[in-house]
Amino acid sequence: MSKPRLRLAPLLIAASALCACEVGPNYHRPPAPTPQTYKEIAGWTPANPSDAADRADWWTMFGDPILNELEEKVAKSNFTLAADLAAYDEAHAVVAEQRAQLWPTLTGTGSASVSHNGSAAESAQISGVSVSRSTPATVANYSLELGATWEPDLWGKIRREIENAHGTAQSTYADLVNARLSAQMELAADYITLRQLDEEKRIDDDTVKAYQLSLDITRNKYNAGNAAESDVDTAESTLYSERATDTALAQQRGQMEHAIATLIGVPPDQLSITPTAWTLKPLDVPPGVPSALLQRRPDVAASERLAAAASANIGVAVSGYFPSVTLTGTGGTEAQQIGQLFSPQSMLWNAGASAAETIFNGGLTHAQVQASKAAYAEAVATYRATSLSAFQQVEDNLVAQRVLAAEQPDLLRAMNAADQALKITNNEYQAGTVDYTTVVTAEATALAAHNAELTIEASRLTTTVDLVVALGGGWNETELKSK
Repeated sequence: MSKPRLRLAPLLIAASALCACEVGPNYHRPPAPTPQTYKEIAGWTPANPSDAADRADWWTMFGDPILNELEEKVAKSNFTLAADLAAYDEAHAVVAEQRAQLWPTLTGTGSASVSHNGSAAESAQISGVSVSRSTPATVANYSLELGATWEPDLWGKIRREIENAHGTAQSTYADLVNARLSAQMELAADYITLRQLDEEKRIDDDTVKAYQLSLDITRNKYNAGNAAESDVDTAESTLYSERATDTALAQQRGQMEHAIATLIGVPPDQLSITPTAWTLKPLDVPPGVPSALLQRRPDVAASERLAAAASANIGVAVSGYFPSVTLTGTGGTEAQQIGQLFSPQSMLWNAGASAAETIFNGGLTHAQVQASKAAYAEAVATYRATSLSAFQQVEDNLVAQRVLAAEQPDLLRAMNAADQALKITNNEYQAGTVDYTTVVTAEATALAAHNAELTIEASRLTTTVDLVVALGGGWNETELKSK
């Protein structure tokens, strides 16, 4: 038995040495278009920058405890994220499946059988007389066998498959992070809209009260003969129209509350958010250095990992040009009695090696290599397009932050001026120096000014959220190294 082992040893050593080979290209991150600076940051210094935007819990920068509590629930209870997590677990398991191919396959078998072969003749001498008789012949057989099959990864095909599965799993994880970030962004945007509706309701409630007072004054003037009946009709129309608008806000608010409930994974009837005063304030977010963006965006990381997986597939296809080698061996024991199973005379073994090479397949291997190269080129182009889109999103939100911040002071001045004009107009109307049409116009102008200022303040808040997400939401691709 020792001589065959010696003959097999050189083959095993050679196979191990060849396993160091990997055909196909070694992956390097493709270059992506990266600006030196952000165009829209030039000449603008954030007035109140928030460092919280660089953290994974970026929403805490708004200082709203209810928002903080809701955001914490998204990652734990959102069913869409649960599905994405399961997809990552599946992809991670595929990596383990591919790694298993590097090892030999061992099988063990055991058997025990009893066979009956008719009868056997026996003879004996009894008192000088020869006597013969037939007895049943029963034969028992016991065996144990251990077999091994191993296909050495001579050309790196399996290792390239592992690279492909690993890159795909990392991409799936980055997709999970991106989905979580998107859910957090949607929740923050919905919450801002909900609080905006609360503030609109407060403004409309105050406006309805003012319109009711205006109607009362107009009726008194009409009863005193100092106002036309049409003024009363106009005052009533204005009041009831605003009441309808005020009531309609409840529908929009309810829908926002339902959307938030879905995001945190509960039925709408299990979530009730009490209306509160408008306390959210816009913040400026420093964008950092453009070169760091590609490491902070999970969607960019996902597309880059898919490029790495596609590169590994080229090696898998190229390995089709080379022969495959399979090593086999079995060893065991066989005996007719259990006690003899492990005696040296009962031992059996065999070992062998085989090689297979494709001689002709109609150009299939060449086509597979070309297809894998084209798939890699597609993945690289997608990665570069995703990177470019990331820079665009940052630039879009930077210009929005800058312009909205410059626009809001003017809207504040317009709102204050409209309030002052309405106050003066009401006094003039009560003094009889202007007609009621002037009052209605002033009231509409003041209401529009308040809503416009609120809208731009909410827009600055949502733009802040969008910019944080465009910058990666405090995530970094170094997290992928452990995935």
